[in-house]
Amino acid sequence: MSTVLLVEDERLVADMVRLNLEHAGCTVVHTDSGEVGLTKAVAGGFDVLVLDVMLPGMDGMEVARRYRAGGGATPILMLTARGEVPARVAGLEAGADDYLTKPFAMAELVARVRALARRAPGVSAAGGASPRELRVGAWVISVVTREATRLGAPKVPLTETELALLALLVAHPGEVLARADILESAWGMDRSPTERTVDNYVMRLRRMFEEDVNEPKHFLTLRGVGYRFEP
Repeated sequence: MSTVLLVEDERLVADMVRLNLEHAGCTVVHTDSGEVGLTKAVAGGFDVLVLDVMLPGMDGMEVARRYRAGGGATPILMLTARGEVPARVAGLEAGADDYLTKPFAMAELVARVRALARRAPGVSAAGGASPRELRVGAWVISVVTREATRLGAPKVPLTETELALLALLVAHPGEVLARADILESAWGMDRSPTERTVDNYVMRLRRMFEEDVNEPKHFLTLRGVGYRFEP
């Protein structure tokens, strides 16, 4: 069961979103204030943040921007009445992982929240809280700072997508994950990447953590199917 922080000042919209998410099995914490929402987000304990853009005071863009600047890694779904491409780009650049334009179907919102919850680095395969660190061989990766460290080596920064993919693979050691499933879990819905994108990102992880990218020990390929992670 996922825990969702909903920051939305329109009472009717907030009530409908909360009821539909709770019906889907989520626990929802709601506030109509961007300032309060940022404080709660930083405090942690959420699998997904749902932020309305047009909030009084601190708007959703600023909440996302400050949360990411502080090292927050929880996936963010942005809600807005503005569907123009520049507005979508601004939301994504502020740190959002997905974007939904009002009016939207509640079933679609629930599906997007579920997809983002599956890629959340703080959620284990069993659905419970996972450690704040991931391990790949001698490397230790912080899900908060998104940095990989190893004795005697400089820190390696990871992007949100690299961390989401790594967290997904690490959560399923020894299991073969199909490329299509990886796309849905690590990239979410309404995304342009293809299965070839998965291959490119796995290669990026190999360059970071494998001694020899041509003979990987951790990120293994099952030709024609997908990938398997070996700790």
